[in-house]
Amino acid sequence: MTSRSESDLQARLNAAQPNSARIWNYLLGGKDNFAADRNAAEALITELPEIREFARAGRGFLTRAVTYLTAEAGVRQFIDVGTGLPTADNTHEVAQRIAPESKVVYVDNDPVVLTHARALLTSNPAGATSYIDADAQDPKTILQAAGVTLDFTQPIAVMLIGILGHLPDTDNPTQVVRTFVDALPPGSYLAINDSIITPGNVVAADTAREVGSNYHLRTPAQITAFFDGLDLLDPGVVPTPLWRPTPGTTPAEVPVYCGVARKP
Repeated sequence: MTSRSESDLQARLNAAQPNSARIWNYLLGGKDNFAADRNAAEALITELPEIREFARAGRGFLTRAVTYLTAEAGVRQFIDVGTGLPTADNTHEVAQRIAPESKVVYVDNDPVVLTHARALLTSNPAGATSYIDADAQDPKTILQAAGVTLDFTQPIAVMLIGILGHLPDTDNPTQVVRTFVDALPPGSYLAINDSIITPGNVVAADTAREVGSNYHLRTPAQITAFFDGLDLLDPGVVPTPLWRPTPGTTPAEVPVYCGVARKP
């Protein structure tokens, strides 16, 4: 795990400033958040009451995607970028229940996530987990550090769950995704989940911006474009609850889209 001094962590930790990881933690019913995060989350709920469902949908997609990738695609290595605060069914827990030898590298740049990283490092002894304190805007650093844990001659799945919306177009998110994909061996996978442009989401994004948590919405076509050059799995880029839903469930559509694709 990338180390930081206690003073550095304290300097980066601003309890008075809402933070996306802690806001999402609150929306998921977690306790690792501050008053500023709760106030920001409640402001978002006022503008978009179904936003809690967005959070749950993203978490459900992560579980289903990792389950598919491990059980059916045979993937044993994962890079989870924008990890967020630990909760139930973290990537390594889902993967290692199926294949104990799975290896997972978590990436986040939030000091609160870093302080909770030990919960993300409780690997099955047959596998491995590690944590990289880095920004999604710096994929080269992430990939270099991930090489300590992962074997880049074998397939790897990169999980970008709710993270690309934090990258404005000026940060060239397409190039960020391409840098990850180009470094992966054939047979690797990319999973993406993000909110799309709708009138309600635009209002919520404006509210988030007002309280200091920027999120950049995109169209389904723009999300689909992140998978250019890859083989999209069925059912393609769709509303998140509709991606391979659990049998026997009746998922409702929400304006959050996702997809999984394989590098040929």
